Amino acid sequence: MTNPFLVPSTLPFQLPPFAEIRDEHYLPAFEAGFEEQLREIANITRRRDMPTFGNTMIPLEQSGRTLNRVATVFFTKSSADSTDFTNELEEKLAPLLSAHSDAIRLDAQLYWRITTLHDQLDTLELDAESRYLVERHYMEFTIAGAGLDDEAKGKLRELNSRLSTLTTRFEKNLLADTNDLAIAFDSADELDGLDPTEIAAAAEAATERGLDGKYLVTLVLFTGHPYLSSLTNRAVRQRIMAASRFRGIRGGGFDNRALVLEISALRAERATLLGFESHAAWVTADETAKNPAAVAAMLGRLAPIAARNARQEQADLETVAGHPIEAHDWAFYSETVRSEKYAVDTAAMRPYFEAERVLHDGVFFAATQLYGVTFTERPDLVSYHPDARIFEVVDEDGTPVGLYVYDLYTRDSKRGGAWMNSLVEQSTLLDTPVVVTNNLNVPKPPAGSPTLLTFDEVETLFHEFGHALHGLFARVTYPKFAGTSVYRDFVEFPSQVNEMWMLWPSVLANYAKHVETGEPMPQQLVDNLLSASAFNEGFKTSEYLAAALLDQAWHCITEPVDDVEAFEAAALSSVGLDNPAVPTRYASTYFAHVFSGGYDAGYYSYIWSEVLDADTGEWFRENGGLTRENGQRFRERLLGVGGSKDPLEAYRDFRGRDAVIEPLLQRRGLLD
Repeated sequence: MTNPFLVPSTLPFQLPPFAEIRDEHYLPAFEAGFEEQLREIANITRRRDMPTFGNTMIPLEQSGRTLNRVATVFFTKSSADSTDFTNELEEKLAPLLSAHSDAIRLDAQLYWRITTLHDQLDTLELDAESRYLVERHYMEFTIAGAGLDDEAKGKLRELNSRLSTLTTRFEKNLLADTNDLAIAFDSADELDGLDPTEIAAAAEAATERGLDGKYLVTLVLFTGHPYLSSLTNRAVRQRIMAASRFRGIRGGGFDNRALVLEISALRAERATLLGFESHAAWVTADETAKNPAAVAAMLGRLAPIAARNARQEQADLETVAGHPIEAHDWAFYSETVRSEKYAVDTAAMRPYFEAERVLHDGVFFAATQLYGVTFTERPDLVSYHPDARIFEVVDEDGTPVGLYVYDLYTRDSKRGGAWMNSLVEQSTLLDTPVVVTNNLNVPKPPAGSPTLLTFDEVETLFHEFGHALHGLFARVTYPKFAGTSVYRDFVEFPSQVNEMWMLWPSVLANYAKHVETGEPMPQQLVDNLLSASAFNEGFKTSEYLAAALLDQAWHCITEPVDDVEAFEAAALSSVGLDNPAVPTRYASTYFAHVFSGGYDAGYYSYIWSEVLDADTGEWFRENGGLTRENGQRFRERLLGVGGSKDPLEAYRDFRGRDAVIEPLLQRRGLLD
């Protein structure tokens, strides 16, 4: 058997040869990759000469290429198009990957070599990126426990292995329960308020499940649902909200409560073993925040104002509704108030947000104006799913940039939410190019019907494409620093900046055209939309902060918890964000970001990064907005450096100073 993972791809940009990859290739490639990298590490550690950058850091960066090739493809596939096979293999791989990582990170001889180099940094003649490479590896190995004694390392390996299994199981439970809790309706009348394309998508989804003649509403990752703003039937809205909030708590095989308790307890135990007060302290020690106190200070400053604003918004909604507002009412009546107060109907915007036009004339157009890059579809290249389309990205001087894979539609085999990941990571040391992917979860209409996006889906596409640009533009020597390999509480910054171009006048005018008539979105509607930019921010900020503070609460524990619901209620009550009408954006049992997605003790990073984003927005407006000169500065000084320098240093290089918080407070209506 020829295994396509065992040699570099010969396709353009080293795109994985998806047409050749079969299920039986994965496990042998993982096994070969584990063996190969451990052999490469042994070649470093068994040397008897003193450590140098050339005999330690370079071979460390060159190690693991087979493992990287198979892992990037497998986890792309298991996230975007899972099967029973990928689910089973992922659970089998979780402890193996954990053990492999520990074998490297806890290797005493390797740590000694890195420590020796770190101690001699001021005497070594290294360029800035190479010096930073030593600093980052030293910090990460130290934080990981490389300095522990053998007994403690043994315990750490057990904890890491168990956690890898539990977090993988959490994700699989959530996907299964989300699919299982999709709501079937017998009549289109029950979905009154949705437009014809949304109803057609619900009929299509039902047919795919074998429910001919019915209408299926599938759930999204967060607590609410885009349809709640349009559905006129209050009982239907209540059914959808109840199903969403029921995930992971109804007993049986998909119940995530026991996993939440065990994961949080084991993370706390591991933090103690590593010498930290809490898991949050361990995580933030290697982020820009540096400690949980800094996170608590910022979130604590914002929470009371957001809660106050949400209560005022709730009172306004109740005046319109004529009855108390419950969680399933908020989106519907906020749209009513938005329409009456600002003459903004976001549902009426959907005909102006046809997906192909948004992609080409909005997302791609803004990137061309700013950065000079162009996008050409490559139907000759095969991706991991028929819906995943591939575009070649080229600079204005004809220099190839990379490949962009765009996967728009939801399916039962795709996990919820939206994300970016890399299939090939750029490195001059390894002579590798770059291939990045974007995944969204937009309902797919019947064949021949246009895909009309909601306002939020357009914003999400611009956001995720910001991550893609970060991955495409980074040009680094070492694979350690490729693409979006920056601190977790900085990584959302470039993507949030890219959201700005969604409503930038020249960009909006280029793509927001009626799907049938081609007429541009009326300027009055645009003006009204901008005037309503701070509308409902009390709700939005409160639901987000509730999730961020809940994440911090779970990861600041020092003793095990025995009741998920009670802990969650107490955590939200303690910060004044326990308003039943404003549920947390993610409840614990479906909080994939922190219990399976790598954002544990780090969900605060969205608003932490938004301080930089809002401040950057001010810079663009002060300096002429969407211009090639501004785009080039942002590309070279921020996106282009990847993780090869301290991100706040990169920000100061771009902005000329540290960020200030006032633009964020203004944007979110949080100024007292």
